[in-house]
Amino acid sequence: MQAQIEIEAIGSLSQIDAETWDACAAPEAADGGRPLDPFTTHRFLKALEDSGSVGRGTGWQPSYLIARVDRQVIGVAPLYAKSHSQGEYIFDWNWAHAYEGAGGRYYPKLQMAVPFTPATGRRLLARPGFEETARAALVQGAVQVAANNEISSLHITFCTEAEAQDGEAMGLMRRYSQQFHWLNDNYADFDGFLGALSSRKRKNIRKERRTAQDFGGTIHGLTGDAIQPEHWDAFWHFYQDTGARKWGSPYLTRAFFDIAQDVLRDDIYLVMAERDGTYIAGALNFIGRETLYGRYWGAIEDHPCLHFEACYYQAIDFAITHGLARVEAGAQGEHKLARGYMPVHTHSLHWIADQGFAKAIRQFLDAEQNAVGEEIEILTSYGPFRNTGEEQE
Repeated sequence: MQAQIEIEAIGSLSQIDAETWDACAAPEAADGGRPLDPFTTHRFLKALEDSGSVGRGTGWQPSYLIARVDRQVIGVAPLYAKSHSQGEYIFDWNWAHAYEGAGGRYYPKLQMAVPFTPATGRRLLARPGFEETARAALVQGAVQVAANNEISSLHITFCTEAEAQDGEAMGLMRRYSQQFHWLNDNYADFDGFLGALSSRKRKNIRKERRTAQDFGGTIHGLTGDAIQPEHWDAFWHFYQDTGARKWGSPYLTRAFFDIAQDVLRDDIYLVMAERDGTYIAGALNFIGRETLYGRYWGAIEDHPCLHFEACYYQAIDFAITHGLARVEAGAQGEHKLARGYMPVHTHSLHWIADQGFAKAIRQFLDAEQNAVGEEIEILTSYGPFRNTGEEQE
């Protein structure tokens, strides 16, 4: 007789120890190496919680899912009850407007995601040996939580392609989106990468790097113990400025960066531009086992091309030096194309309680999928890489 799977929703990661959570979230790190990405680890999600970046008053109320068999945790998932659609980067405001315009109540909804983090990664987190069982149980459990509480919908965003395929087979609706990622073709160094570009793009990047370095200061790349509290004091000002311009208010609290200094600094690559003893700009990246994830940029002074250098070229340099396979540069930004970041599909899954509304959403997603595919094809044709046979300088 097959053992029964129990699903529990907990309101805080303090209710589960880090070792048990990470045995599902990052089993590959059991060898002492890095997780595939740090964003679903206990330390990262708890930093969001402990800093007040999620929780009461934020519109992100934790309701983490735990799947057990015979008291053993076989799967976990980062799940939140949402009272808005901010901080997700897979946009459903039009869905909400249409549903509420028809007399429905779209919020609260359930979001299985890493808050404020448009980075592809596993969302259905399974202990090795229980992958198929745990993933199915977590999907079914999340849908049941939504149904039991008369919640309009469940959204699993920036999941892996494999999870998207499995979720679609379980009856969820699959949504395709697009980002720009840099892929490492075993380049020996940055010049090796430049050698793969067309002559015009290669010259442009070299010019941008020279221009950026002329801001009158020094660019520092910091990770681990090289990161000090003073760097977060400066970066907080950069982050506040960017957050105020993009979102109206920053998503992360100041306390998050203090906690990051304590528990996440080995997961971080921080690029800081310093002039005359003052930090004037910075870019925050997180380090995964195979990928560098660009997250935040900000500045208190405007200097030509410094943004491109700190966010894109320094990231490429780091990835090549450390043998990483790719750089994910976050959401949006066609300007990344000219700098070697190519368009790729990203994936999400959706469950809608109301069957009539679900039918309309499915029709929308079918049309959107075709549009996203066409856009990626067109953008790829404008990529910066040289054609076969083009001479290198």
